[in-house]
Amino acid sequence: MTESRALGVDQIKDLTLNSNGGEQKDSPLVIAFGELLIDFVPTVGGVSLAEAPAFKKAPGGAPANVAVGISRLGGSSAFVGKVGDDEFGYMLADILKQNKVNTSGMRFDPSARTALAFVTLRSDGEREFLFFRHPSADMLLRESELERNLIKQAKVFHYGSISLIEEPCRSAHLAAMAIAKESGSILSYDPNLRLALWPSADAAREGIMSIWDKADIIKASYRPSCEFWQTYNYIYGVNLLISEDEISFLTGGEDPYDDNVVLTKLYHSNLKLLLVSEGAAGCRYYTKQLKGRVSGVKVKPVDTTGAGDAFVAGFLYCFASDMNLYQDEKKLRDALLFANACGAVTVTERGAIPAMPTKEAVLQILAKHAG
Repeated sequence: MTESRALGVDQIKDLTLNSNGGEQKDSPLVIAFGELLIDFVPTVGGVSLAEAPAFKKAPGGAPANVAVGISRLGGSSAFVGKVGDDEFGYMLADILKQNKVNTSGMRFDPSARTALAFVTLRSDGEREFLFFRHPSADMLLRESELERNLIKQAKVFHYGSISLIEEPCRSAHLAAMAIAKESGSILSYDPNLRLALWPSADAAREGIMSIWDKADIIKASYRPSCEFWQTYNYIYGVNLLISEDEISFLTGGEDPYDDNVVLTKLYHSNLKLLLVSEGAAGCRYYTKQLKGRVSGVKVKPVDTTGAGDAFVAGFLYCFASDMNLYQDEKKLRDALLFANACGAVTVTERGAIPAMPTKEAVLQILAKHAG
């Protein structure tokens, strides 16, 4: 496996510029499909939901985070999904618009509310959470509501697995994938394992793997155990401490560090690129010809919410401009270092969407990393 090596900031900068050396004005469109919701977290820590004096609301949902992340970097993105025809739904739409995300694929359901999640970390260390989605609007997107002409424009169509849990959204998800694929889009899949939202672990594994062989790019996560139990991860837009190692879960508990296990169990014949993100440790990459590791960018973390989504956004931002970069190991490694830096910048601030970095912020942290 190729080990990490130092990369120059100029090399990274070149990767994110067009052939004329300037910013991309007509960037290839990346569409993110899935959930968008409101998180409510107590204004003080260490209390139960009942004891919380007040709550602060924030936008949540991994696909929406990715869409904002790409736009914040200077790329072109759109979000496809459903919220309620209510104040929260319109607030979320406005936040996406303010971040220059195309929202023409959003729908507003008059009969269901925007999903809400209340979450707290109690003083005894236990997480307490309460979801309001019985059902929520994001679960009710129908195939007939898809903005087909928008989806056909996507160079990259990105999605997770939460939208596979319930009908009719599952059928809408599968239809959107088919439209994108038939139109020549690259399909990008972040399983985003959230066991608490599935009926069972078996249902989660079966649902996630049901579309595994359709993707061109897959990003799965693995957290080394020493970091695992000390890191807040993102469950459906909510900061929760979890032990959900996607690699071990999807391979039936086999060694997540074993390249042969990863390639045998998770790499399929049509896959162009498999990425394994490892939080602060960086990431691994696998193609038909290449495999290696790119180290993370060290920072002092404040809040890890949305770091994985920022990583995905950073990579897809680079990939959308050069869809053959996975065949050139130097370009691939440069793109992955850029993606690692996107995740690193994000953890230095609180929240997901508010912390998504600009390209300038990423290049600054890479300059320090190189130094």
